[in-house]
Amino acid sequence: MKLFFGGSKAKTTPKDAIITLRENLSMLEKRETHLQAKIDNETRIAQANVSRNKQAALAALKRRKMLEAQLEKLSGSRLTLEAQVMTIEGANVNLEMMKAMEKGNEAMKQIHKDLDIDKVDATMDEIREQMDLANGISEAISQPQLFGVDMDEDELAAELEGLEQEELDKQLLNAERAPVALPRVPAGAQPAVAQAQAQQQQRQAQARKAAASDAEDEDEDAELAELRESMRMEA
Repeated sequence: MKLFFGGSKAKTTPKDAIITLRENLSMLEKRETHLQAKIDNETRIAQANVSRNKQAALAALKRRKMLEAQLEKLSGSRLTLEAQVMTIEGANVNLEMMKAMEKGNEAMKQIHKDLDIDKVDATMDEIREQMDLANGISEAISQPQLFGVDMDEDELAAELEGLEQEELDKQLLNAERAPVALPRVPAGAQPAVAQAQAQQQQRQAQARKAAASDAEDEDEDAELAELRESMRMEA
């Protein structure tokens, strides 16, 4: 049936239409160039015969007039085709842009198909919880632990204070026992200096003697206490 009645015409794409229009524009431009050359030739003929053969000059002007009318029509047609080409190109650009936007919209729909604001909020809450858990684990691991040892902070503080006091007592005892170096003095002042040195040494000796006496008294008191305790137990 198509052989006799013809089938449906294939749809013309914008690209095909633009190509066809540009081909026609090229043909019109060539036709315009040809007509312009003939117009110029008729003008030369009229100029050459204006004085010696007016009939020939007049005929040349008539032919030029007809050629100019054809050239004007061709120029109008060419302008129409050029406008149509620009319109189709613009419409084609708009069409391609619309297709691209439609594809982008479909892609966004596909992406957001399984997403909503509630799911996003829930996921962010879970992420924050896991971050807090990770921070808590890190802090717990970083704390020093003495496994199996019970530490009393007050007891440790008291022990440290006792050690500090013991060190201070040692320093004071060493200061009392250390000899005092007296400055050298001129020969004329030696008797007075010698007397001062003797007095200082005497005071140091008395201090050492007093310290020893106190230690002996403490020892005697301890012995007496032990004796009383033993007598009490025997009774």
